[in-house]
This record gives sequence, structure tokens and C-alpha cells, in this order.
Amino acid sequence: MPNSARFPASRGTSLQSQHSHRLFPPPDSEIGAVSVLSLTRRFSHFLAAASLSLVALAPTLAQAAEFVSIKGSTVNVREKPSTRSATLWELGRGYPLQVTQRQGKWLKVRDFESSLGWVHAPLTAKTPHMVITARTANLRSGPGQKFKRVARLEQHEVVRTLKKSGNWAQVRRENGQQGWVARSLGWGW
Repeated sequence: MPNSARFPASRGTSLQSQHSHRLFPPPDSEIGAVSVLSLTRRFSHFLAAASLSLVALAPTLAQAAEFVSIKGSTVNVREKPSTRSATLWELGRGYPLQVTQRQGKWLKVRDFESSLGWVHAPLTAKTPHMVITARTANLRSGPGQKFKRVARLEQHEVVRTLKKSGNWAQVRRENGQQGWVARSLGWGW
């Protein structure tokens, strides 16, 4: 007697009925003009379903790409969306965050390392910033390695993003110094 955990009672006994939705071609003995046409139909139905799935996910993907930055000099990141909740982190002005969820006036956020917690939305801004993720990054006079290095940025330094050109971002440091940094050396927008 077969183990019922492997073979549910609702499963048909015919191999053909068990595999009616397979995407792989049938054994050679089944290949014919009708089965090739059937496979073509199945594949076109699969592509249509996959396309609809991507369209349905588009708002979620777009929302996941939303960024904010810290507006105040220091803002608490909380465990839950409430001022009574425990403070997990304190973040400084300009720190970039990716929004993963909204609940009322609260944003669930993450940074380049992981999920952080909740911040009160009025304490954030839509001002683009980057945090340097590399150990150090060269701040250059123009968007490319051929340009002169004007300073060195340290890991976790937050810079204001002014504009982007290809793989480079023009940024301003807290002290007002401006230059270009490779976007791959930081995280944010």
C-alpha cells in the first residue's frame, strides 16, 4: 500500500492525467503533430500567465524602490510603528532608507545592510542621499577615474546626491565640498 503522504487521495491514477500541465516535451512515443501543437499552446498560455504576473507585481516592485532620507538631526528607528515602541537605531541627517511598507504615517525601512524598523514619515524627506559602503571612496573632480581625486570619502559617510551621470554621482559632503563618486561605492539614490 502506498504512503498517503506521497500520493494524495485526490491524485489521479493515470500518468497522463498527473502530468497534463508539464512544460517538458513528452517521451518520443507521444510526439506527433497534435502534441507539438499542444505544447505550443501550453507554452503560449504559460507566457501569458507570466506576463500578467509581472504586471500585477509592478506596483509592488515600484513601491519597494521608494527611497527617503532622514530630515532631522537625529531620528529614532523603532521596532513597531509607534512612539511607545523600543528604539532600535538612531540615524543622522540625510541617511538614505528604502521604504518596504507603509502603515498610516509610519514607514518600514531598510538600509544597505538589512531591515531596520519603522520611522515616522514626517521625519523623512525626498532629498536624495548616498551612504558610502566601500571602505573608502575617491571623490573626484569629474565623473570618471581619469579625473583628479579631490578627497577621500570614508565608509558610512553620508553625502547629498546632486546629480547622476552614468555610473557616477555628483555629491556634496557635510562640509560643502563637492565632487563625483562611483555609484557602486555607495548606496541610496
